[in-house]
Amino acid sequence: MLYQLYESQRALMAPFAEFAAASSKLYSHPLSPFTHVPMAQRMAASFDLVHRLAKEYEKPPYDIRCATVGGVEVAVQEQVALEKPFCRLLRFKRFTDHAQVLERMKVQPTVLVVAPLSGHHATLLRDTVRMLLRDHKVFITDWTDARMVPLEQGPFHLDDYVRYVQEFIRTIGHHVNVISVCQPTVPVLAAVSLMASAGEPTPPALVMMGGPIDARRSPTSVNNLAMNKSYEWFENNVIHRVPPNYPGAGRNVYPGFLQHTGFVAMNPDRHMSSHYDYFLDLVRGDEDSADAHRSFYDEYNAVLDMPAEYYLDTIRTVFQEFALVNGTWNVAGRRVRPQDITRSALLTIEGELDDISGAGQTRAAHALCTGIPNSRKLHYDAIGAGHYGIFSGRRWREQVYPEVQQFVARHSRGVAAPPTKRAAASKRGPARAAKPARR
Repeated sequence: MLYQLYESQRALMAPFAEFAAASSKLYSHPLSPFTHVPMAQRMAASFDLVHRLAKEYEKPPYDIRCATVGGVEVAVQEQVALEKPFCRLLRFKRFTDHAQVLERMKVQPTVLVVAPLSGHHATLLRDTVRMLLRDHKVFITDWTDARMVPLEQGPFHLDDYVRYVQEFIRTIGHHVNVISVCQPTVPVLAAVSLMASAGEPTPPALVMMGGPIDARRSPTSVNNLAMNKSYEWFENNVIHRVPPNYPGAGRNVYPGFLQHTGFVAMNPDRHMSSHYDYFLDLVRGDEDSADAHRSFYDEYNAVLDMPAEYYLDTIRTVFQEFALVNGTWNVAGRRVRPQDITRSALLTIEGELDDISGAGQTRAAHALCTGIPNSRKLHYDAIGAGHYGIFSGRRWREQVYPEVQQFVARHSRGVAAPPTKRAAASKRGPARAAKPARR
């Protein structure tokens, strides 16, 4: 019922959003006589803000058309390597006729970026992909909005997520390095553990960024909610059926609009201040700042529905039973044993200011993967980086990516090259010693 009420409200607001957009142009278009009336800029800014608050946000495109490889710009084409009911495996294929760059690209390592299925679309990792394309062949998991998946495709559980990851690794090839961001660190570790237990080759390098491997460590407000409410509370309060105007009508989901409400509720003052600043930028005519605001919120406000089975499985397995760290997690009757991983290298990354995955939660993977020698383990803390900062923005580009690039390159080649200066400090002493200076 709640989902249908939301859809009715959205349909009711749509004409007002369009009216606000048209009115904003009426007061801002250089050929309109209304641009010369008093307070015209404020009127245009007010209507523009109303439009953005009331409009519907669709999934943004990746819009990655080119990449820089060895100082040369090459073309990039988005390709579907494998399509499953709940996910597409995308490849960002690079093209060039520059002979030297072509030879360089042939020997570059391959990476699979496993994006989170936790509210936002995989396009949130656009900046991650754009940087990786400089030195890697890049694939990414592009998760499908559950409201768009017909009911006859069946349910999607956390175990299905694990199997999807395994299938993607096998499709690309066991030479692929896996980078998991946030929520998928847990199912990725499970997928690789099961492959190792079965005697399959495992990825040369595993990079795990800001994920709840052990959510008991430094619990955040997100962790506390999942741990302090009962499984039945989530089942009864956040799960709703998709209304009949979508292909997935009748499917039980955790709706995107509820997730978005939760995102905003975590930092309401920050969002209110950001929108007020946007209004002032429009009044002042600061288009660069206004465009930056639009770009961020076009992504932030675009959310997807999660399959109910997957969401509830994650609540129970990761945040209530802590099945991975307790050694009690079974996937299709097979026990998940991270200690069986012996051939992969492991890099964990955490942000100093991460308010979603607390300090030590991702680093816990090292204690579980006892079969990986210490010479192939590394932890990195990004000073000044929040949750999004470890995979997007300046700190990702300047601090985190160099560590990821060197780690993957070193272990993909199979050469025991010396670690970076900052990374070596991380292994010798406390995590803070490995952190770069604040910028």
